[in-house]
Amino acid sequence: MEKDVKEFSTATEKLIQVDIEKEMRESFLQYSMAVLVSRALPDVRDGMKPVHRRIIYTMNEADNTSSKPYRKCAYTVGEVLGKYHPHGDASVYDALVRLAQDFSMRYPLIDGHGNFGSIEGDGAAAMRYTEARLKKFTQEVYLKDLDKNVVDFVPNFDETEKEPSVLPVRVPNILINGSEGIAVGMTTSIPTHNLEEVINAVEAYMDNEDITTAELMEYMPGPDFPTGGRVVNKSELISIYETGVGKIKLRGNVEFEPGKRKSDKDKLVISAIPYTMIGAGIGKFISDVVDLIETKKTQDIVDISNESSKDGIRIVLELKKNADVNKLENLLYKKTKLEDTFGVNMLTIADGRPEVLGLKDIIRYNVEFQYDINTRKYTTLLQKEYDNKEVKEGLIRACNIIDLIIEILRGSTSLKQAKACLISGDTTDIKFKSEKSRNDAAKLHFTERQATAILELRLYKLIGLEIEALEKEYEETLLKIARYEDILGSRKAMKKAIKKDLEQIKKEYKMPRLTIIEDATAAVYEEPKLVEQEVVFIMDRFGYSKTIDVAGFERNQEAVLSENKYVFKCMNTEKICIFTDNGNLHQIKVSDIPFTRFRDKGTPIDNLGNYSSAGEEIIYLCASGQIKDRKLLFVTSGGMMKLVDGSEFDASKRTIASTKLADGDKVAEIIITDATAGEDGQIISSRIVVLQSTAGYFLKFRLDEIPEKKKSAIGVRGMKLGTEDTIEDVYVIPEDADVTIEYKGREVSLKKLKTAKRDGKGTKLRA
Repeated sequence: MEKDVKEFSTATEKLIQVDIEKEMRESFLQYSMAVLVSRALPDVRDGMKPVHRRIIYTMNEADNTSSKPYRKCAYTVGEVLGKYHPHGDASVYDALVRLAQDFSMRYPLIDGHGNFGSIEGDGAAAMRYTEARLKKFTQEVYLKDLDKNVVDFVPNFDETEKEPSVLPVRVPNILINGSEGIAVGMTTSIPTHNLEEVINAVEAYMDNEDITTAELMEYMPGPDFPTGGRVVNKSELISIYETGVGKIKLRGNVEFEPGKRKSDKDKLVISAIPYTMIGAGIGKFISDVVDLIETKKTQDIVDISNESSKDGIRIVLELKKNADVNKLENLLYKKTKLEDTFGVNMLTIADGRPEVLGLKDIIRYNVEFQYDINTRKYTTLLQKEYDNKEVKEGLIRACNIIDLIIEILRGSTSLKQAKACLISGDTTDIKFKSEKSRNDAAKLHFTERQATAILELRLYKLIGLEIEALEKEYEETLLKIARYEDILGSRKAMKKAIKKDLEQIKKEYKMPRLTIIEDATAAVYEEPKLVEQEVVFIMDRFGYSKTIDVAGFERNQEAVLSENKYVFKCMNTEKICIFTDNGNLHQIKVSDIPFTRFRDKGTPIDNLGNYSSAGEEIIYLCASGQIKDRKLLFVTSGGMMKLVDGSEFDASKRTIASTKLADGDKVAEIIITDATAGEDGQIISSRIVVLQSTAGYFLKFRLDEIPEKKKSAIGVRGMKLGTEDTIEDVYVIPEDADVTIEYKGREVSLKKLKTAKRDGKGTKLRA
């Protein structure tokens, strides 16, 4: 026994002491591997996660096939949950829906009837309303020969049913339909491909196992997404397919449609989108185009409309006369998701473990799987034909001595007695017409299978033509045996049989390529150079924001200050920083905020960045230049405090975390201070901090008692609070300043409060 494991015995039980760190590590690794293998990652052989495999198998077992009526999805989900996959109905139904979506799957495996969602992100109807059945493609390519012992069956979760460990898929489904998944510390992201091209690549590998990835890509040049579009980094694909990792650059298809009449406007039409734009991405694209118009990044677009339907994508941009189409197209690629990247990580389960595979390795695993299932298939067929041969030989022999067999049957007192005579020649207690017949019967030695077939033989089979048919079937059986033995005895013959199946699949189910693969020039868009100038940022209490010129502000200063919540000067090259109560910092370029006249309404701040007034509250709003060289005091409702240098918030991202918060805590106050850091890192400040709680406690201490921390730190405790107490107000004042506040109808001088130390309870004031 290991030194970190000890056993203790008592009268009633045995205790084992283990190292908790080691136990947690080992248990978590086991859990992680279980999640990877049994839920999150696809098997390289059939390209399916367990949930997809179980859905397909369940529908097949229920005879929910293409030739039968549709069946409610709720029935299928219930069967999958009850028999094979006890993980929640939503996950099963979501997986079923995806298998039926022609915009998610290059070759959908399920034929859905009803509302199965849309490419624009509309969700599917509830499972009680939708119906589904297997596609013929799935039956022929994914489930054929399942009854011929081609794959292993394993017990289900409660060992009441058997399920296939893998489906006998005859093509590399992992390539054809791709896969996406998130596991414990791992992700998989495999693009979809064209069936015909994949089969061609498989056949090329079977002909030459030393083929290179570059040579394979002559047959399968790259991804083929169900949304079409274009892959524009063709030269990088070889490296991606060799390593199994990389980024595929995608673009939508943009077509120029000139106006047919003088009165008609020219149009820019988006006819295909990147695969990554499926769902909410289309709405986000339209919103981004609107933002480009509102922020005056382009003035060439008059209107935008989404004319997409079940027939395909059609997003129409109406253009101004003499619009610069090339410039606008580059702008869309640079500023919207019309150009995006698909991150490739071809992580699969291979030989029972997670492994990132290149194209050649995936095909190699698939080909070996095809040899395996075909070996098992033809072995099963051969055995069946051996059995048929045995039976037919017995029947032919029986037909030649049918009179003797009839005599045995008539002279026997039981079926068991007659069968024993046929098998071993036992004539005991059987009545014969002559001793010769008895002697002939004693010489019989049919096999058990032959004897059973003879006893089940119907009289009409003794007709001359039926006997001829039997002999013909026997000859056919001999031919099948010879063919199966040839296939099993030669890898070359097996290869020929597999390629024949592949050619049949290709002929029946091939589709034209949808995605164009090319090396396109990078989209170049030069933003108009800003003439640096000072402007005034204005935002009212409803969140409508704008910028105006300084002269306009000075002319209307009184009205501006009285009607708006936030007013300050800044440079048009700066950013507006929005600090919120949940610890976020949202940044908006000043140049993206509409520059208008004072009386213009402005644009909601929610529409200009990631800030959402519905889910968070603004605690502090300023220009980036105001905090650049300053230290900000953060105070939370729970009494946590810290100083953060303004340089921490210089980030290119539109949204970052401005601070770390404990569970249930919120930012209560953010104040720009005069604090500086000495050579030893100690804070230098002459200011005083006063914390006021909702319960009426006041705590006064020096600002230099608060340490400087990174934005990722929680900070230190500034005030000890009661169970229900929170920070209500924060004051940062000069040391000798006589500042008076109003508290519950009376004036309180902060100067007269006793100066204490940080992390105290404070003094409670009476109302």
